[in-house]
Amino acid sequence: ESPISDLNILFYNTLFDENASCHMALGRAYPMNLKNGTEMDAEALKANHANDSILHEDFMFGSACMHAVGVTYDGEEIDIIVDGNIVI
Repeated sequence: ESPISDLNILFYNTLFDENASCHMALGRAYPMNLKNGTEMDAEALKANHANDSILHEDFMFGSACMHAVGVTYDGEEIDIIVDGNIVI
């Protein structure tokens, strides 16, 4: 649940829609998402496996019945999404 999701509107605008559901992105990484990434040059970003594609595309997915489980290194299962809502 989120304020945008609760509106039940498809905006056809990624900046809104990506916050109304689960989303993933493929392509260029945002340096600000890496520790000290904004201070890294291109070579350091590459060494930290940051994708430097010219494209960055978000896509949304999910439903009210979606259930996603993460598995830790120790094999523990942790609910991430239950009934379409993020629970962690």
